[in-house]
Amino acid sequence: MSTYGYYRLAAATPRVKVADVAFNADEMVKAMREAAKGGAHAVLFPELSLTGASCGDLFFQPHLQQAALRSLAHFAAETARLNVPAVLGLPLFVEEGLYNVAAVVQGGHVLGLVPKSFLPNNRGDYERRQFRPAADLSLSEVELPGFGVVPIGTDLVFTDRGDFTFGIEIGADLWSVVPPSSMLAMQGARVIFNPGAAPALAGSSSYCKGLVAQQSARCLAAYVYASAAVGESTQDVVFGGQSVIADNGRIAAEGSMFARETQIIYADIDLQRLGAARSSEGTFNDSRNAAGLLPVRRITLAKFDARCDLSYACLPSRPFIPAPEDQKTRCEEILNTQAAALAKRVEHTHARSLVIGISGGLDSTLALMVCVRACRMLNLPNTTILAVTMPGFGTTGRTYNNAVAMMKLLGVTFKEVNIKESCLLQFQDLDFDPSLRTSTYENVQARQRTSILMNLANKTGGMVVGTGDLSEIALGWSTYNGDHMSMYGVNCSVPKTLIRCLLSYEAAHCGDARLAETIQDVIDTPVSPELLPPADDGSMEQKTEDILGPYDLHDFFLYHFIKYGAEPTKLRVLAQVAFAGEFSEALIGRTLETFLRRFFQQQFKRSCVPDGPKVGSIALSPRGDWRMPTDACGELWKP
Repeated sequence: MSTYGYYRLAAATPRVKVADVAFNADEMVKAMREAAKGGAHAVLFPELSLTGASCGDLFFQPHLQQAALRSLAHFAAETARLNVPAVLGLPLFVEEGLYNVAAVVQGGHVLGLVPKSFLPNNRGDYERRQFRPAADLSLSEVELPGFGVVPIGTDLVFTDRGDFTFGIEIGADLWSVVPPSSMLAMQGARVIFNPGAAPALAGSSSYCKGLVAQQSARCLAAYVYASAAVGESTQDVVFGGQSVIADNGRIAAEGSMFARETQIIYADIDLQRLGAARSSEGTFNDSRNAAGLLPVRRITLAKFDARCDLSYACLPSRPFIPAPEDQKTRCEEILNTQAAALAKRVEHTHARSLVIGISGGLDSTLALMVCVRACRMLNLPNTTILAVTMPGFGTTGRTYNNAVAMMKLLGVTFKEVNIKESCLLQFQDLDFDPSLRTSTYENVQARQRTSILMNLANKTGGMVVGTGDLSEIALGWSTYNGDHMSMYGVNCSVPKTLIRCLLSYEAAHCGDARLAETIQDVIDTPVSPELLPPADDGSMEQKTEDILGPYDLHDFFLYHFIKYGAEPTKLRVLAQVAFAGEFSEALIGRTLETFLRRFFQQQFKRSCVPDGPKVGSIALSPRGDWRMPTDACGELWKP
């Protein structure tokens, strides 16, 4: 059994000598042993790796062809006890023609042979001089010396009868209009191995890496590419030994170019996750139906130890936050998406004002920034925004001062409504003792604020802009018909961790040092609903993350639970890897329990949330991304 669907894939670019098959086979055996020691579950070698890819017309020599077969047998015998599948290349003479094939070797056996489909024939490559394309082959099996009858064809898919199912295309097959990997993926291959031999030309490595990443994304697959290395002939071109492993559009591992020694790269890929993505991705399944797929032959791999320690897994602890090199572009996209959505709603409703409650916390600050952008898009003055601060029993000086400072610096219409007296009157009407710090004490305040905002919107002909974020929606951390409700929720698909990132971006680019300082202090302020009175020294007493657990953990769980359907034990293990040294296993376990319990209990709030824009790959709108019965039982998901 694999470790929660993870498999360690390896791409090896060994030292090579042109036409020295014995040397090449020995180097590949060494690489296999090293890869197996490194925990690899499958290893890819370059195209024509047994002979070298640059043999030219020497490929026609029966002596070289037979030597390649002998070296294949040597490699199989020397790696048999490793029991790790290997994909390697060699020339094969069959049906009076020569084919460029990839052999799958495991446990001393050759399980199958895949011929290259598309042979480049241009100024730099002239493979058709020596080889024939796969379409010319009429046989489905060949007699291979020392191995008996072996399946051959482009219709082979190899599987462990679990998550690990792979197909093979060779070199320039990837460059074709419809790569064979597209069909193999639709036939269940979650991994594509490509043994290549591409010359290293200016710009070619980045182009190839882009193709690998794109094809892995199109196929919702892992894609492993290994190209011929510098030991190949340099008579007219140079081979750089490029190696890349991609995971559904993301580069998971990349080797160094022009390495003069054997190089192996590894990536731990969650193939279970890819299967989950395929099951929920409509375009993938539609493609299957439209492609007119031909049958494939499934070759069963021998059982092997598929345990994985995840040391080569790419597990960002904050999966919603863009990579540093992408942050500027992504933050602009997200903020503009939110603002454009709000601007459209303002136009449609002919709203004369944007009414928003400003607490001095993360969510309302982001929503305020979005309102300012929307006004800019509509050529409306910032005074269109009616920003309301509503101090209550738990409001601290820090949040109040930040709220007021932001509103004044942005030039919005400012209004302050102290809710203490009106809440005390309501406590009196309810015959409630306000010394009791129960949910009634807290929720009366939240609903009072929402009532004020709604009524102000009616008075000014405007709309109430909601501030609640995706993390709060997932956990139900809002007062039903209180801050749970608005007329348009601009933050509804933005999780708490991403809000901090967006506000940091706004602070860095707002062009106002005082505003930037205020926004940074909002970011640094502990998250709190501020519904319970502060401590005697005026500091914040009620801190959300002390109650729920860190939002960093909640957002991590949300990402893997919603996007890939990770089950509770897997969520816990992935979090332990991603947050190693940051959060204790005990805290991770408690927070996971809270996340799953609240996620199921609080669906009733999500079933009636206001409209709001989706800005990323995850949202919880009951009208779109997440349709779950309010009374679904969460017993099965107890960690």
